[in-house]
Amino acid sequence: MIVRPDAQGLARAVDLLRAGSVVAFPTETVYGLGADAFDEKAVAEIYRLKNRPSWNPLIAHVASAAAAREIVDDWPDEADELAGRFWPGPLTLVLRRGSGTLAVRVPAHEVALRLLDAVGIPLAAPSANRSEGISPTTAQHVARSLPDVPLILDGGSCAWGIESTVLDVTGEVPRLLRPGALGLRAIRDVIGPVELPAGVDDGVQRPSPGMSRRHYAPRARLVLVDEIDDLEGYEQPVGVLTHEGLNAREYAADLYAALHRLDDSGVATIVALAPPATEEWLAVRDRLSRAAAK
Repeated sequence: MIVRPDAQGLARAVDLLRAGSVVAFPTETVYGLGADAFDEKAVAEIYRLKNRPSWNPLIAHVASAAAAREIVDDWPDEADELAGRFWPGPLTLVLRRGSGTLAVRVPAHEVALRLLDAVGIPLAAPSANRSEGISPTTAQHVARSLPDVPLILDGGSCAWGIESTVLDVTGEVPRLLRPGALGLRAIRDVIGPVELPAGVDDGVQRPSPGMSRRHYAPRARLVLVDEIDDLEGYEQPVGVLTHEGLNAREYAADLYAALHRLDDSGVATIVALAPPATEEWLAVRDRLSRAAAK
């Protein structure tokens, strides 16, 4: 059920979350499927609804940096600097908790922050869609992908359109785990060098979501090409996705919505022009490459 994020809608969402259920809500990146991050049954419901593999971890969303510090065991100087500069915002930090790690962020969306403040607990919230599918950037995307979600707070279209950047700050040098909406240059300007991500095999526990070989994929076959010319060799009908005339942020903001539109139009193949091989386009290249993986 899609509801307005007014006082009544938020109250219903809080009641569901405190009862161990799930609620979909908007963030500035994509819509998340939220549940009490430390309620095992509630988190299990996220995995069940999404058909998400157990080795793919979740991100805990909190209302403030102070709330984040309360749920981790170590808060290095880099975390303090990054949180002070980029939270609320599209940056997830992986920090030490117990014998493992926890990914946490403060979302920059009014509805998400109001919900987190009202419910008073950290919310685990992966993207609100079936595992491996296109992430949702509207409430309607959520409803089509996950019709059994009891409540969806409608906060309109997500401004950034792709997931947060995930940075591991548990080692000597911070390490990028997932490129995302926040660019590496901005992060380096605050903390200096950042290690780039290494490959992780599917089925192996990992510290961050978004590291699966195939992810963010439409129902149609997606093919990345260096130039768009003859489309006759692909299974018809064919849809075309190009970045020409757009910068990386503009393209990312509409990427998932465009893939949803093409899927809904019934195309069999989506031919996507490969984005430039520059750092600015790193997150977009990552999403398209995983969406095109077999």
